[in-house]
Amino acid sequence: MQRLFKNISPPLMANLLIVFTMIAWGTSFISTKIAIAEIPPFTLALLRLSLTSAILWPIFRHLEPATRLDSAGRRRFAITGFLGITLYFCLENMGLRFTTASNASLITSFAPLLSIALSVMFFRARLSLVEILGVLLGITGSYLTITANGNLDFSSKNFVGNLFVIGAMFSWTLYTIFSQKQQARNSDLAIVTYQTIFGTLLLIPFALTEFREWQLFSLQAFGQILYLAAICSAACYFFYIYALKILDIALTTLYLNLVPVTGVITGFLVLGETIYPSQIVGGLLIISAILTANSSKLFDYFSQKRHKKTV
Repeated sequence: MQRLFKNISPPLMANLLIVFTMIAWGTSFISTKIAIAEIPPFTLALLRLSLTSAILWPIFRHLEPATRLDSAGRRRFAITGFLGITLYFCLENMGLRFTTASNASLITSFAPLLSIALSVMFFRARLSLVEILGVLLGITGSYLTITANGNLDFSSKNFVGNLFVIGAMFSWTLYTIFSQKQQARNSDLAIVTYQTIFGTLLLIPFALTEFREWQLFSLQAFGQILYLAAICSAACYFFYIYALKILDIALTTLYLNLVPVTGVITGFLVLGETIYPSQIVGGLLIISAILTANSSKLFDYFSQKRHKKTV
């Protein structure tokens, strides 16, 4: 990456790439919403990830020709591929069939707090009072975002769609937890390539259930699939990994807040979606919760940066 832009410092390049990545991920909800009007949700996921696999596999084999998987490795990647690729995209796409792109992008901002909660359940992690406050803020914000008007309406299509997106967040968080052990055994490129391929293969049975809905789709829908596969999935993964190697995790947490902001703005501008005031309040509460839960890390990070400048 740095060879392509020799005149740009690595920190600046990392910041530029992660901003691009967050904006692309924010707009991915709009692209999915547009494509899903013509393509069934499971089929859309299969088409997107088949193209992503076709992009990743030759790059992976070129850079790591000696890497091979044993039977245990195949089982591990099948499990994490199912959680992070198959189940995640099935639930997210089903959610976007019913709810708005703005709602989905706001709900996904709850993922970091959900990760904290599941870490307590699985690993008995202890939370500080500040982190507990952050989780409570996040729960309140999520309630306002999911219900839209602050009232539960189980018959509402938006509510049902929001629940699917919440399910996708649970799936993604479990995937993140189970993927931690794989990071010690495999390179980042190997992990994302194998998980994407296994997840794509496991999508086939889901997509086949929609064969009665298959039809020719427009060039606009095809363009959205290309954008989702090449930019949002394949390219942005490399950008994100590059940025993580240079930037502190606390700083990347700040950048994650660009995803719901971008999703809400583009959902309003491109799709003309309605945003309720309670949802804006809920989104702000979730962002505040993330910042609160990570306040100590953020304080340490910026203190270290200030100290380096004065030395």
